[in-house]
Amino acid sequence: MNENSFIKEEKISVIFLFISAIALILSFFGVFKFGNFDLAWIAVLLCGFPIIKDAAVGLITEFDIKADLLVSIALIAAIIIGEVFAAGEIAVIMALGGLLEEFTVARSRAGIEKLIDLTPRTARLIIRKDSATDEKIVDAKKVVTGDLIKILPGETVPVDGKVIDGETSIDQSVMTGEPVPVDKIKGDEVFSGTVNQFGSFVMEATKVGKDSSLQRMIDLVESADADKSKIVRLTDKWATWIVVIALTAAIATYFLTGEIIRSVTVLVVFCPCALVLATPTAIVAAIGNLTRYGILVKEGDALERLSEVKKILFDKTGTLTYGKPKVLDLISYDPNDIDDTVNIGDTVNNSVNLKDSIIFNDTININTNTNTNTNSNSNDINNKKSLIKTVASLESKSEHPLGKAIVNYYKNQKYGEKSTIDFYDVNNFEMIVGKGVKGIINNDNVIAGNMDFLENEANFKIDKKWQKEKLSSFIEKGSTIIYIAINNIFKGAVVLGDSLREDANDTIKSIEKLDLETVLLTGDSEKPAKHMADKVGIDELYYNCLPEKKMNVIDSYQNIKNHPVAMVGDGVNDAPSLKKAHVGIAMGGIGSDIAVDAADIALIGDDIKFIPHLLGISKKVMQTININITISLALNFVAIILAILGILDPITGALVHNIGSVLVVIYSSLLLKWK
Repeated sequence: MNENSFIKEEKISVIFLFISAIALILSFFGVFKFGNFDLAWIAVLLCGFPIIKDAAVGLITEFDIKADLLVSIALIAAIIIGEVFAAGEIAVIMALGGLLEEFTVARSRAGIEKLIDLTPRTARLIIRKDSATDEKIVDAKKVVTGDLIKILPGETVPVDGKVIDGETSIDQSVMTGEPVPVDKIKGDEVFSGTVNQFGSFVMEATKVGKDSSLQRMIDLVESADADKSKIVRLTDKWATWIVVIALTAAIATYFLTGEIIRSVTVLVVFCPCALVLATPTAIVAAIGNLTRYGILVKEGDALERLSEVKKILFDKTGTLTYGKPKVLDLISYDPNDIDDTVNIGDTVNNSVNLKDSIIFNDTININTNTNTNTNSNSNDINNKKSLIKTVASLESKSEHPLGKAIVNYYKNQKYGEKSTIDFYDVNNFEMIVGKGVKGIINNDNVIAGNMDFLENEANFKIDKKWQKEKLSSFIEKGSTIIYIAINNIFKGAVVLGDSLREDANDTIKSIEKLDLETVLLTGDSEKPAKHMADKVGIDELYYNCLPEKKMNVIDSYQNIKNHPVAMVGDGVNDAPSLKKAHVGIAMGGIGSDIAVDAADIALIGDDIKFIPHLLGISKKVMQTININITISLALNFVAIILAILGILDPITGALVHNIGSVLVVIYSSLLLKWK
């Protein structure tokens, strides 16, 4: 069933339920009678008949005994003895419970459909004839291993392969979650579904069809979707016992009293209306609570499953971090001052521990001493201001994410005072893919890029002692370094990297206070991964994680160690893991649509600080459900005794046992204001 038809059926169910409820109310007050026709028949036909049909089909085709079977028996028995109102009342309440469940069930197939949409439809095949070559657009499905394919800027890589000619940068966040495009040269691997950013290149196909990276990811999501357990109504778990006990009690009542009406009343009060409402009302109330915190619950039983998890697994990029490159530091080169680094930022602080400078701050502080060396610091700031303006002017001509980050940094800097944002004129701008940029500013040759690019273009060697002292700590943490030279003279470097979310540390601490363990899964290499884990306070770490490795980690926890886990992620590469995990939680703001669709729960505002609240309310939901069950069973037991004694008839029995339904709804509603 597709999503549109599913929504259409929901609308029909709501209309039928509304009409049935009105008819039942009119029947109770005796309004609008049409001869001997009881308006309660409308409720029986619209709400009761589907219940009877589903119960009969399930029993005959699969011998599936559900709570609907007992309800069907009670409906038919009530109709036989002429208690149509009681039958209609039971049908309406059962239909309401079923509809509440349907409203909390997600459309999980949407994520898979969007993944499939990422699959390239065509490929630019290179055909060689004698000494000449030609290009032909072909169906991507027809590409075979060994074919040569040309990829232009902006195009999606159709199959997995290896670069054999050209250089470029590839946005492979769909596979690895990396926020910055990855430079590719001859011999490097490229993956299907990733996007070419700048230069054109020729690749040789190595994995096609079902073996390609994107198709394997689609298969992983589909298999995880098939494995994930669906919502099971609480009453269905106990259905066999409920049916057997109810029928036994009804038959025993008839033999003891000889009154069929008492037996039917027993069946009526045995109907698990309150039990049917016990779970969905609690879940709907909790969902209403969570919407105030920007949390969208997409799967009906997600909160029940979340209460069972033992570990919370976090993706790094875009989840614990903001997922976008930012300037972390600007360091000017002074061969006579290797022991002192001055950081530039929004504010002027009188004391900053330079040795313990934190890489993951959103702002970078100017360290000045108001008592001494004022002129020196002022000159240094002016030099840095001129340097960042120069490199930002050059990068303003670039479309590379790192260049944009430098430009944004320059625009946001005030250097201790309000300043007008303007750029130098740039002439002869040139971008060398995977290396850097260069141009002429105020008749000066300006170069910015990686170390090899600068040393080759400017024909000098960067001071290794300076580099080790000033940059080694950044490099170990996985930061990107942009080196700057003017007129073949080295001037300094810009440090860029991802930034840790401000509330990441507090979130991890709050989760661990709930007796849950946290784990970091990242595509980063070992050193930057360990730095991040230490920084945020996570003890367990898995690095160099592609989608399949993340799936294997989750499978190991859940199937081998029997530890249900929740996965928090944001990228397309996280979609299989979000599906595989006991509960998937996606970043709904910056996260990809595919990740959100694959998840059970979405953080619409990307506020991970509300995850502890989410975990807490999941426990409260289960507590509420258990109390609801206790209330409903206790009242049903009392009603059954009264029915056996003949104190209740089918109509009063239906009304009395629905007190339990009302109490369940009231108690569940308390979750709306839970904190």
